[in-house]
Amino acid sequence: MAIVVLVVVLALFWLITGVRVVQQYERGVVFRLGRVREQVRQPGLTLLVPVVDRMRKVNVQVVTMPVPAQEGITKDNVSVSVDAVLYFRVVEPIKATVDVQNYSFAMLQVAQTSLRSIIGKSELDDLLSGRENLHQGLEIMLESPATGWGVHIDRVEIKDVSLPDSMKRSMARQAEADRERRARIITADGEFQAAAKLAEAAVTMSETPAAMQLRLLQTVVEVAAEKNSTLVLPFPVELLRFFEASAARAAEGGSAPAPAVPAQAPSDAG
Repeated sequence: MAIVVLVVVLALFWLITGVRVVQQYERGVVFRLGRVREQVRQPGLTLLVPVVDRMRKVNVQVVTMPVPAQEGITKDNVSVSVDAVLYFRVVEPIKATVDVQNYSFAMLQVAQTSLRSIIGKSELDDLLSGRENLHQGLEIMLESPATGWGVHIDRVEIKDVSLPDSMKRSMARQAEADRERRARIITADGEFQAAAKLAEAAVTMSETPAAMQLRLLQTVVEVAAEKNSTLVLPFPVELLRFFEASAARAAEGGSAPAPAVPAQAPSDAG
């Protein structure tokens, strides 16, 4: 009876200390007397040798790690503060457990160092608009140490770029000046095209006098459609020129000296 009780107690002790459950998102790394076992325990129920084996569970989910803002000076001498976000996951649990003490902390430090390096090698325009190339550069810089630690980099992205207030004001003035320049160019181009069309219309109307009369009548109709008490009638410019020429001739005729009358000789008396 004592033997049966002893066997039952040993079985319960083995169940308590030797049976482990590995979740679907985990992998188990087993150490037997301090030496790592090459076989990684898969999700499900796994058995360990009591007292001899120790198992460490490693999460293989994708980890989202925010990289704190790093201050630096860009290649074109602009002070900026850049923060990023890093996505990675463990693909080799043994390396992540044995080769590095804390892979999450190590990845954070490498990400901060790589981000500062990218800031110094890039210009401000690249940080603001050309981020795809910077993302690829960051991923390449992080991939080398991460591979030795059994970590795979899914993606890394720059999240925000903070600029000094003086630089923001300068960029706003630059954008305003550029928009004003484009507005002036568009206005001038419109005036140029309108002048060309008006010149073509003037040539056409000069060849056909009736077209000018029709245009004048159309203008009268457009003005009369406003339902106002003012009636506008077009006055031909040629008529003004005729009056001007007549006035000039009249002025010239009035100022001309009168013709001299010849004096008569006195007649002899008687």
